[in-house]
Amino acid sequence: MSEESTNPVGKPTAYSRVTLSRIMTAVDVNLYGTVHGGVLMKFIDDVAGAAAARHSGGTAVTAAIDEIVFSEPVRVGDLVHAHAQVNWAGRTSMEVGVRVVSQRWDTAEEEPVRVATAYLVFVGVDVAGGPREIRPVLPETPQDERRFREAEIRRAHRLARRQAIQQHRGTP
Repeated sequence: MSEESTNPVGKPTAYSRVTLSRIMTAVDVNLYGTVHGGVLMKFIDDVAGAAAARHSGGTAVTAAIDEIVFSEPVRVGDLVHAHAQVNWAGRTSMEVGVRVVSQRWDTAEEEPVRVATAYLVFVGVDVAGGPREIRPVLPETPQDERRFREAEIRRAHRLARRQAIQQHRGTP
């Protein structure tokens, strides 16, 4: 078997970038009259899944949501854009970063407002549903490099937390 067939060729960060947009409607609101966090969570998962599938060249499933931070409420009528890209990729898993911004319907000419950020972990899966190897991500800019290094820190924290919990429970 050649070296190329065991090590997939990497793809630049820009290759995975995806943006989804939608107008929030009355069916999206919670009891407070703003868009329900669960609606935004699904939107975040959708755009992250598209970026993960694009980068991995096939099916990828959500394995973990590392963090979602809601910084501003979203209102009915707002045009919401979710931007995603693969920040880091390992052998079968990858971290996808998502930034969500909102263009207010009543002040559409102003700059979009950042309303949420998130980090999700996806795993490439084969037709049987098992993990499959994915290609490496190749950071292109200093900002991509920063995201790559920060993703490695988040991954180390996830693994350390899992190991600490397993030790506490007495499981291997």
